[in-house]
Amino acid sequence: MSASTVLIRHGRVIDPASGRDERADLLLQGERIVRIGALGDASADRVVDASGCIVMPGLVDLCARLGEPGGEHKGLLESELGAAAAGGVTSLVCPPDTDPVLDEPGLVDMLKFRARRLSRARLFPLGALTRGLQGQALTEMAELRESGCVGFSQAEVALADTNLLLRAFQYAAGFGYTVWLRPQDAFLGTGMAASGALATRLGLTGVPVVAETIALHTLIELARATGVRLHLARLSSAAGVALVRAAKAEGLPITADVSIHSLHLTDVDIGFFNAALRLTPPLRQQADRDALRAGLADGTLDALVSDHTPISRHAKDVPFGEAEPGATGLELLLSLALKWGQDTGLALPQTLRAVTSGPAAVLGESLGGLAASVGRLVEGGVADVCVFDPTPTWALTPGALRSQGTASPFAFDITGMALPGRVRATWVAGTLAYEA
Repeated sequence: MSASTVLIRHGRVIDPASGRDERADLLLQGERIVRIGALGDASADRVVDASGCIVMPGLVDLCARLGEPGGEHKGLLESELGAAAAGGVTSLVCPPDTDPVLDEPGLVDMLKFRARRLSRARLFPLGALTRGLQGQALTEMAELRESGCVGFSQAEVALADTNLLLRAFQYAAGFGYTVWLRPQDAFLGTGMAASGALATRLGLTGVPVVAETIALHTLIELARATGVRLHLARLSSAAGVALVRAAKAEGLPITADVSIHSLHLTDVDIGFFNAALRLTPPLRQQADRDALRAGLADGTLDALVSDHTPISRHAKDVPFGEAEPGATGLELLLSLALKWGQDTGLALPQTLRAVTSGPAAVLGESLGGLAASVGRLVEGGVADVCVFDPTPTWALTPGALRSQGTASPFAFDITGMALPGRVRATWVAGTLAYEA
């Protein structure tokens, strides 16, 4: 039996990786894109009219927590991968801070098997860098890599032992693995909000910028000494952007990303102890936000991430210091990328690069046979496709999301922000994963 075919007609096809930006049709057959262009003579089992819409590669999100295993009361794979598809996200990376921690191959195998059965999005786990994320002994990285881990991370747990970190970098460099770390000093990064006038006025313990830059200096020096591929997750400061820019100019194999929260919000948005704004890393000042926006635009930062953490609004209905850090974000990634592009005056292909080919390049060879087509639209490549309408705006209100996590600082009753763009359909490996 031949594979079913889908013809997506009359859309504006944008592929940031190749520079394609034209009115064209896409023909999907089975798991692959077989033709791109003017396909007036083509026939298909299903024809989709994409007039007025953008046809782009499925989004690639480098940071999304999914609840399972251990946090099923917050989110289930079914709900969170469904949320990914509704947001146009077809590939996502999950950190290892699950319960139990992803430090054993069997846990990784189970998670990937469950995700494959749902066929909603491609799941790429990060393995724990140290056992139990406790910072005392390295994991069996080779075994975790064989199980499908695309890199190794400490998630939110800072590693204070630089000797252990050096050995981890040496080992990872020897096998070509990528280490993913959020730069934070283990002793300075324990506060509730960014240090500054607002934190002082509210009486909140502060996290100074040096908590990020001291860690960055250490990580960059170790990367220089070992040659390890290093991905710096969720930068939050202008000083951090400057350090990454200098390291890249030197030619070090370093990549970096920023979250949707740090790209759009500042500490002032916390207002009077609004727990929806309790985030990690903490929101900093406007100068930091502006530097992060500029760094993403000029390529210093390689990707924009949702930093999705499914948390109910009830978990935020507590005093600021007791609220669980984090927010839902998978379904907001595209809209907030578009808003950043509009605010910054970027062309649409450059905007979309931050959520497609940019993060796909961070994953690089760890994608294996998918490396040539994830985050891209290419004939013969995997049919991971997002179709969205750029014209409508929408407000994030209760019940608007598919994620079990409902807490977000972008809720309309908090920011009054109208979000641009709506996803109309998402295909993962040629399978329709979402349709509005």
